Amino acid sequence: MLETDLIKGLAVELGLKTKQLNNVISLLDEGNTVPFIARYRKELTGGLDEVHIRTIMEKWNYIQNLETRKGEVIRLIEEQGKLTGELKTKIQKAQKLQEVEDLYRPYKQKRRTKATVAKEKGLEPLAEWFINLKQTADIEKEAQKYVSEENEVGSSEEAVQGAQDIIAEWVSDNAESRKWIRSASYKEGLLITELKDEEKDEKQIYQMYYDYREPISKIVPHRVLAVNRGEKEGVLKVGIEPPVEKITQYLERKVIKASSSAENLIKEAITDSYKRLIQPSIERELRKELTEKAEDQAIHIFSENLHHLLLQPPLKGKVVLGVDPAYRTGCKLAVISETGKMLKISIIYPTPPKSEVEKSKEIVKRLIDEFDVELIAIGNGTASRESEQFIAETIKELNRPLAYLIVNEAGASVYSASDLAREEFPDLQVEERSAVSIARRVQDPLAELVKIDPKSVGVGQYQHDVSQKKLNDQLTFVVETAVNKVGVNVNTSSVSLLQYVAGLSKSVAQNIVKERDEKGKFVNRKQLKKVPRLGAKTYEQCIGFLRVFEGEQPLDVTDIHPESYKDTLNLLKMLDLTTEDLGSETLISKVDSLSIPDTALQLEVGEPTLVDIINSLKKPGRDMREELSTPLLKTDVLKMEDLKPGMKLEGTVRNVVDFGAFVDIGVKQDGLVHISKLTNRFVKHPMDVVHVGEVVTVWVDDVDLKRERIALTMIERNQ
Repeated sequence: MLETDLIKGLAVELGLKTKQLNNVISLLDEGNTVPFIARYRKELTGGLDEVHIRTIMEKWNYIQNLETRKGEVIRLIEEQGKLTGELKTKIQKAQKLQEVEDLYRPYKQKRRTKATVAKEKGLEPLAEWFINLKQTADIEKEAQKYVSEENEVGSSEEAVQGAQDIIAEWVSDNAESRKWIRSASYKEGLLITELKDEEKDEKQIYQMYYDYREPISKIVPHRVLAVNRGEKEGVLKVGIEPPVEKITQYLERKVIKASSSAENLIKEAITDSYKRLIQPSIERELRKELTEKAEDQAIHIFSENLHHLLLQPPLKGKVVLGVDPAYRTGCKLAVISETGKMLKISIIYPTPPKSEVEKSKEIVKRLIDEFDVELIAIGNGTASRESEQFIAETIKELNRPLAYLIVNEAGASVYSASDLAREEFPDLQVEERSAVSIARRVQDPLAELVKIDPKSVGVGQYQHDVSQKKLNDQLTFVVETAVNKVGVNVNTSSVSLLQYVAGLSKSVAQNIVKERDEKGKFVNRKQLKKVPRLGAKTYEQCIGFLRVFEGEQPLDVTDIHPESYKDTLNLLKMLDLTTEDLGSETLISKVDSLSIPDTALQLEVGEPTLVDIINSLKKPGRDMREELSTPLLKTDVLKMEDLKPGMKLEGTVRNVVDFGAFVDIGVKQDGLVHISKLTNRFVKHPMDVVHVGEVVTVWVDDVDLKRERIALTMIERNQ
């Protein structure tokens, strides 16, 4: 099959134009990064975003690997002298790797099996005689011909058994049969689970699966992962119950061509083939397929949650007091300046066992007054609610407006114990670094969260049960996408943030910071060309995402790529404007009155590029996160005991999973809005309605104080 045919096929599958696909593949082959292609090559891609481009990349890689494997299989079969025109065509037309492997199965070098032993004894002709027999014949007499001391066949019964073993393997190796059985098992089979060892399930987490059956075709991804985990922990025994009778009848119709004396022998061979060779193999394949689909879904959910978490709006320009709550070891405090610089570290003991409430209030008030603190950020870990109660009471005693918010501190301890944190704050204890991280997460969530392994940020579901390589690859892609969408201040960003910029490796990011530290701030984008190991291609890929604030060239603060500076300056000249007019009302008025098609033609630029240039000129240095809803600020606290059914509250979505969303409503435990309570309309997945970081209105449905469970609804009771 020609490469052009492959591209046409993929274009149909993805609903894209062949030209679009060709352009994306060419751009990728030239070494361009996904963020660069998505942002600066819209004319060629038709405006495809990062997700679409990555999907094309992954599917194209799969197709190429598939074609490579087809070539290998054809060569291997040809070397055996067994390649027919029909077989070659089937291999070439295969759409999946599994189909290719099924076709190769009969020719694959096998370990020593019952069938290979029987073939070595010369029993293959007897097996063929059984299959081709169409009449009554003396089976015993025919089998006796193969009894031989030399071939180690001691009796006619042994000869018959050997022939049946060969037939069983023939049946098992038939690609068409395997495909049919796989499909029938998926459509009509059941996933069954039963209790294996109750002692290993102390909290009875897997109780619903102690005796459980569900159609394979209907089981939802999170249940597959739950079952897999229960099996791995030795609690559950898991299997697949296929439609055995239907499958056996299918094989008999396919293999037995006519009624003969060998019919029952062939049926026995078919039964043996299915139970011993086909069923275990198909079960493994189906379990693998179910797991891969479930993993893909879990990784997708994690990715979406992480994306929204990273893009939470920053609360810039505020002095923040970070609080890392604890009981015995005390609450660590960190005052952080508007620019993220640590100003002061302290410790208080407002919670048991010391309960030094008044002394702690004095310390907090002094810090607030001394540094003019504008916001308090409290981590949501151990002793969080008690600390929140303490902070809320302290705020009431102050004669100044002050708010606080609860920060998801997941991963803060991971960062605090890391080499990166030790390098930044060598004189601080781990918990003190956590307080700094909590405060900085409010000022710039993205800049702080990129310092942490994405798996540790507290969103997602079953992240430890999926392919870690697949998860890491996807989460890295999500972080890269978020960082490049927002853009990076090249004069203030850490190596942790810079290394996610398109085209930059960790070593080049380190070189940028080193150059900045040694020679002072960058005053224009061109200076980055002098950074060691930052070559022409790397510069092309990264430079549009790097911002130089208060520099020599006003355009360097925008996300306009330097390759478009000439066109941008021509546009400004056309409108009788200069770079000093960026963001002005005059500029906005003039560009809004332009005809995009006519102007693009006049400037000889693509319309998508012109639109992006205009948007950048209207809002130079803009942070797209600031257009999203800001975090929920609070001045008072609730307890679970305060909650009553029907109570209306504001809350922040902390996590979205397959079955609903967990919402922080300001009490110790997050409440669950079940998928059925998100809205009145049908919801395919909770992510279609809510996302992490979103502030939502909820009503209390039910409160279980004993089990510390809160059921919420986003549907008003009178609706």
